[in-house]
Amino acid sequence: MKIIIAPDSFKESLTALEAARAIQAGFSQVFPDAHYLLVPMADGGEGTVTAMVDATKGRFIDCHVTGPLGQSVHARYGLLGQRDIAVIEMAEASGLHHVAVNLRNPTLTTSYGTGELILDAIKRGVRHIILGLGGSATNDGGAGMLQALGAKLLDIDGQALPAGGLALQQLAQLDLSALHPALAHCRIDVACDVDNPLCGIRGASQVFGPQKGATPAMIPQLDKALGQLASVVAAQFPDRAHMQLLPGAGAAGGMGYALVSLLGAQLLPGVELVINAVNLRAAVNGADLVITGEGRIDGQTVYGKTPMGVLNVAKQNAVPCIALAGSLGQDADAIVQQGMQAVIPIMPAPMPLTQALVQARENLTRTAASCAALLKLGQR
Repeated sequence: MKIIIAPDSFKESLTALEAARAIQAGFSQVFPDAHYLLVPMADGGEGTVTAMVDATKGRFIDCHVTGPLGQSVHARYGLLGQRDIAVIEMAEASGLHHVAVNLRNPTLTTSYGTGELILDAIKRGVRHIILGLGGSATNDGGAGMLQALGAKLLDIDGQALPAGGLALQQLAQLDLSALHPALAHCRIDVACDVDNPLCGIRGASQVFGPQKGATPAMIPQLDKALGQLASVVAAQFPDRAHMQLLPGAGAAGGMGYALVSLLGAQLLPGVELVINAVNLRAAVNGADLVITGEGRIDGQTVYGKTPMGVLNVAKQNAVPCIALAGSLGQDADAIVQQGMQAVIPIMPAPMPLTQALVQARENLTRTAASCAALLKLGQR
């Protein structure tokens, strides 16, 4: 019997690989001779680098880069097993967790460090970059990232703009002549799970600015600054004028827009990017059972989360799929309506969150063993 185990991480308790091993430990108690294939998964958010490095037997690269407020921060990205593909989480360099709550100010924060991570990967010969957006502290339209890669953002006097989202109000010209030449030969796939445009009521500043520290007074200023970036791009590259309206252009404080309009990137659902990178479809082919899971499954899971992505692959191969969850939220049965055979919570009794996190491995293994026992009973 061939069993594919492809969970996401159980946040704050188990990485995706640790969760997969815990599930295997439980199933192996009942089916010791089955062929298990562990495929750690993610959906483009937190944990994506770890899952993809684990799944492809790749390695981590540690760097010191520029943090959101200009301080030096430690960040790492992954080189996948193929060595020519890098996976980078923007939050590693430019994430909100690098900025103390009382210092959060998206008029000042920069995405420069994310550009430094991309540059480091390029210098190592990487020509395919998978970039996960999310958790950023910035609203600079990717300006800092562009500057790190060699672009010059100039004001009306030809002076380079300082860091921060507000500085874009002074943007008069983009000089891309010094962009690193290897970028012209790079494929950049962006894991993006929001559909917000760059500006306006659903734009980056309005929707995501407050969680980054933007005050009500800052929001229209930041929106105006991103609008100026779009105006300059449209003036210099008229064929890209529409790109500020693309779904996802407003992701990560407008970095989605810069990536698409100036670096030729494509925005894709995160879980699809991971499925392709870890070759999940080939793994599932010929399997007898697929097991997935995540720390929490609820009504939102069907909208691009890992269990839904894994289920879709299983369905394409006519393989039954079950999910194990740290907890179930409202409308968790929505994924059952999509074809999941069963969704099973792992906690044996009500308990504090801290205890649930500590016991996650134990609970996951025990629940997996129970699932396997039921499966064996059904085979009689």
